[in-house]
Amino acid sequence: MRYVYGITSALLVGGSALALVTQSPVGAQVAQNESSEIARAVPRSGAPESFADLVEQLQPAVVNISTKQEVTLGVRLNPFAGTREPITQEQQGGGSGFLISSDGYIVTNNHVISGGPRGEAVNEVTVTLTNLKEYKAKIVGRDAASDLALLKIEASGLPFVKFADSSRARVGDWVVAIGNPLGLGSTVTAGIISAVQRNIGQGGAYDRYIQTDTAINRGNSGGPLFDLQGNVVGINNMLISPVGANIGVNFAIPAEAAIPVIDALRAGERPQRGYLGVAIGPVSEDMADALGLRKDRGELIQRVEEGQAAAKAGLRRGDVVTKVNGREVTPQQTLSYIVANIKPGTRIPLEVVRDGKTITLNVVVGTRPPEEELAGSNFDPEAEQTLPDDPAGSGDQAVQERLGMAVQTVTPDIARAIGVDTDTKGLVIAAVSGSSDAGRKGLRRGDVILSANDKPVASADALAAVVEEAKRAGRGAVKLEILRRGAPPGFIAIRIAG
Repeated sequence: MRYVYGITSALLVGGSALALVTQSPVGAQVAQNESSEIARAVPRSGAPESFADLVEQLQPAVVNISTKQEVTLGVRLNPFAGTREPITQEQQGGGSGFLISSDGYIVTNNHVISGGPRGEAVNEVTVTLTNLKEYKAKIVGRDAASDLALLKIEASGLPFVKFADSSRARVGDWVVAIGNPLGLGSTVTAGIISAVQRNIGQGGAYDRYIQTDTAINRGNSGGPLFDLQGNVVGINNMLISPVGANIGVNFAIPAEAAIPVIDALRAGERPQRGYLGVAIGPVSEDMADALGLRKDRGELIQRVEEGQAAAKAGLRRGDVVTKVNGREVTPQQTLSYIVANIKPGTRIPLEVVRDGKTITLNVVVGTRPPEEELAGSNFDPEAEQTLPDDPAGSGDQAVQERLGMAVQTVTPDIARAIGVDTDTKGLVIAAVSGSSDAGRKGLRRGDVILSANDKPVASADALAAVVEEAKRAGRGAVKLEILRRGAPPGFIAIRIAG
């Protein structure tokens, strides 16, 4: 279970309070808790008598997930052989998941089946059912942006559960969580929905959660949050706590956000998200005053990317977008969040304030590029990067599978960022798997591959072609010419996997 350390404080005020009781005038509204609707809304017992029958039906569809991964912690020099040897350690982890089909498809969180310093997929995933049967699971797909993953075990006739329409969830609804917290198998807790569409400030297309006070802890990650009809209303994901354990402020990914991602992963596709191609900034109080806008309404366009949807629609630097497809842009409903959740290819209106006047532009929403591609325009060599779950092309996939790394073509901007000449031609390493030969031999993000087997490479396809040529020739390694900031180019041989 992911968690965020928070700082909490409580102010206790002692003493007495003076209550003034006055006679209500004729026709005045009654207090909310005096309404006759209360009697109809609350069951006679005040709460469900028991969750036992519900849990008995649902528990068999909830699984325990355990993982193993060999992680490279560093490199040491063997003084006798004069060679560098990796320092590795096997790490174990796990969490919860649930079956969504009788033939073994399982939903969980991406972070449950990720490990290592760069979030690589783990080497081994084991799924245990409530009847204690164990299965080795295949990772069908994973999506870091939504923190969702799909697994598959080879079995049939399995119990499974369905998703709910989480848009109908209401604050105060009862919910039940089933999972494997703190290594305790198949644990059931219950509570209520504390908030819906909760924005916790992480940004992106999926920063909207169901908040619940249902007790969840580490190990509940990826497990289902059920409504009282037995449908999955959310996927338990994280908690906020000053101590790292449950204090009743927990978050689940809403089913409505999870379903499109799971459907895409099941079909072997990359989840599609809307994209305008702009850099945005908040409208501060002073900026709002300068533009004659309400505070906290709209977002300022700082940059417009050439050839992208916003540029084609006529959006300009300095514009303030106040509405997207009829929805107001606010700190809670940001421009990026609204657009990311619109299907690419959809034509929508943008309400824009320009030169003090409100105009409407119509835009056809584009498709958000892979995160690694977006990162290329602002390459930070010190940032931790994960290998992409769904490489952009066949060359990228081959390089990732054969060499355990992700690469990007060096541009002048990237060259400046990593401290090499701007006319450098080659491939910058964006991420390296710690368990790969490249990772064990010390290659890292920001290194530049100038050539492979003495052939210049300026694209992933070119590098993949050299690797495949070496494989066909019966070679088990490829010679790479590497440029690192502050050092002259050097050669290193990297084993070819597969």
